[in-house]
Amino acid sequence: MATDYDEPRVKPEDEPANESLEVIRAQRSATTQSPDVDVDDTDTAEGIDLPGADLSQEELLIQVVPQQEDEFTCMSCFLVRHRSQLAREENGARYCVECEG
Repeated sequence: MATDYDEPRVKPEDEPANESLEVIRAQRSATTQSPDVDVDDTDTAEGIDLPGADLSQEELLIQVVPQQEDEFTCMSCFLVRHRSQLAREENGARYCVECEG
């Protein structure tokens, strides 16, 4: 069923129409919200990199795989794509389906 988002919303009858701000605050303070955050035991401060941190001594532990024969690099988004996503090729430059829209 289609939903008309322009139609004014109707409040359910069990919800009071004019609830004061004080009443809402009292209800919220009665059901105190927990400030607990899900933190894994393995999470440490060393896993967080601050902006501007010197990362020149860090080593990457990523294995770089060269471009395969059935892949190409899109000259618009510069992502390596599978040949099934090739939209057009022009003067040796290849473009993917997403960039060609």
